[in-house]
Amino acid sequence: MLQKISNLMNRQTKEDGHIPLENIPQHVAIIMDGNGRWAKQRGLPRVAGHREGMKSVREVTRAADELGVKVLTLYAFSTENWKRPKDEVDYLMKLPQDYINLELEELIEKNVQIRLIGTEEGLPKHTLEALKIAREKTQENTGLILNFALNYGSRAEIVQSVKDIATKVKTGELEVKDIDESLVQTHLLTNGLTDPDLLIRTKEIRLSNFMLWQLAYTELYFSDVYWPEFSRDHFLKAILEYQRRVRRYGSV
Repeated sequence: MLQKISNLMNRQTKEDGHIPLENIPQHVAIIMDGNGRWAKQRGLPRVAGHREGMKSVREVTRAADELGVKVLTLYAFSTENWKRPKDEVDYLMKLPQDYINLELEELIEKNVQIRLIGTEEGLPKHTLEALKIAREKTQENTGLILNFALNYGSRAEIVQSVKDIATKVKTGELEVKDIDESLVQTHLLTNGLTDPDLLIRTKEIRLSNFMLWQLAYTELYFSDVYWPEFSRDHFLKAILEYQRRVRRYGSV
């Protein structure tokens, strides 16, 4: 690991300088966008873009691990993505299995723990089975948490948390005066994880129903490349931009 960090410190990005390791974001979230349009520009089917995007997942995961990022959350499939053509959805539901088959051995070797946030209801059996195997085989790992947001929608997450809290108030387990931000936080799917320090989105400038509660004080970084083009250097550039900013959390 020390050698990895040393190598990374000596690596230069296309923009400038080295990556200082004293101010690395602990939790990086990424909205991976533009796979289909990347493929269309090249006269390829949209699914080819999703396949190519897996390479970016591999590169960014390795870079995050080497930098010492604690949590990497990837927005893999939203609750709205079910509206896409069936053949594309079917392909997207195969990608977790393909990714795990290709990467699980290396992830275990690197002490990466795989987690999942989102609604399991509606996901195909083969998708759930692949994710179950990955979580079980990595659950004791103590390194980078690779957190996939799959069949995830932030509004639905918040609504469910409100329902859960309301039920506990109704049954007498909680009183209304007990409700505060920390209580709501414990009822979100990200309970136990710190909020993202940095959100990266490729190509578009919007949040697309992603972590609306958790991103309240997150630094936002928008890249103008499609996700299949998003390389290690792009990721390091985003980290450098994060390190230039001063986070005030509403103060001066």
